[in-house]
Amino acid sequence: MPIAPDDENGAVDFKVKWKCSILFPANSINRLLGQTNVSYLRLELSDLSQVRSFVQQWNEKRYPSIQYLLLNAGLQFPGPVEYTADGYETTFATNHTGHALFGTHDPAQKTGLPDARYNTAEGLAHPTRESARFPGRQRYATSKLANVLWVYALHRRLVKLKDFKSWTVCASCPGLMPGTGLVRAGNAVERFLWHHVLPRIIPLLRLVLRSSNIQLPQVSGTALAYLATTEASSGVYYEGRKQIKSSDVGCDAAKQEDLWEWTWRREDNN
Repeated sequence: MPIAPDDENGAVDFKVKWKCSILFPANSINRLLGQTNVSYLRLELSDLSQVRSFVQQWNEKRYPSIQYLLLNAGLQFPGPVEYTADGYETTFATNHTGHALFGTHDPAQKTGLPDARYNTAEGLAHPTRESARFPGRQRYATSKLANVLWVYALHRRLVKLKDFKSWTVCASCPGLMPGTGLVRAGNAVERFLWHHVLPRIIPLLRLVLRSSNIQLPQVSGTALAYLATTEASSGVYYEGRKQIKSSDVGCDAAKQEDLWEWTWRREDNN
């Protein structure tokens, strides 16, 4: 997701470490901002061993402390269920498990879509024969719900720390963003529409889908940078720059704790 310079504040003036599974044009950002402090480090979120290796390399190279960590990578697999090297369903593993391990080692309308189904974390990581028949895009929506559940569970634990005031953790829904790499696993027609048609008809999409939260990546990226660099509230949910209430299932404390406990048990064993 592009992070555009804020017109009011000028160029973003802090060290940015951007993680994703494909080459990101760090050099283009540096040229645009007239700076040299944006660098690219590759991180494969679907493989927990590679996440751990990334963290180890980070520590060994003694990079500056991370001030803003934007965990926004996400993949969608519309076809049959796929599994990672760790044996987890790929959408859930990439969009939640890899993020959780990385983020705690040192979110169409809003997350919690009507077709998002969360029973247990174990059921998401290892689909049953019945749940494996659910559409791939439903698995994506559910993984985004897991992001919100995780934020709330993490916030409760951070509150108990003595230096909690130095931590802010929140969930953000960037909205539907035609033009991103989200549909890279789609067919040729889907990819063409997503990259070349839909970004040009945003107002029509908002009208047809009855949602104002359909944005160009540059708009959503700017909103995300805004939240990272301002005094955002912790343990809350944002849509763009506006704080709103997340879905009822996203606020389910029992599901939040189930996800937290499952994640740590599995990551300790891998």
